Amino acid sequence: QVQLVESGGGLVQPGGSLRLSCAASRIIFSIYTMNWYRQAPGQQRELVAGITSGGRTNYADSVKGRFAISRDNAKNTVYLQMNSLKPEDAAVYYCNAQRARNDYWGQGTQVTVSS
Repeated sequence: QVQLVESGGGLVQPGGSLRLSCAASRIIFSIYTMNWYRQAPGQQRELVAGITSGGRTNYADSVKGRFAISRDNAKNTVYLQMNSLKPEDAAVYYCNAQRARNDYWGQGTQVTVSS
């Protein structure tokens, strides 16, 4: 059974940084597009950033220049470096692995941005 396990969430002050990690198991990690989504209370889940198997990245406009997604295929792990965090970045962040009809999700990690 595929597992995606997120870590690195927590409470941070506005302007601070966090690095999320997502460790994958039981998939051929290197061939999957890996994405980070987030969902705030009362809002729809939205794509934050994605990285293809070839390393091409894309970002939501709201995080461009502040967030960076990367992957380490040797460790089966995808990262989301989040800098200059704002209160509106607060949400549950989910890791997603996608390839063709295969679509896997982690359990999410909470990010709270508050002074």
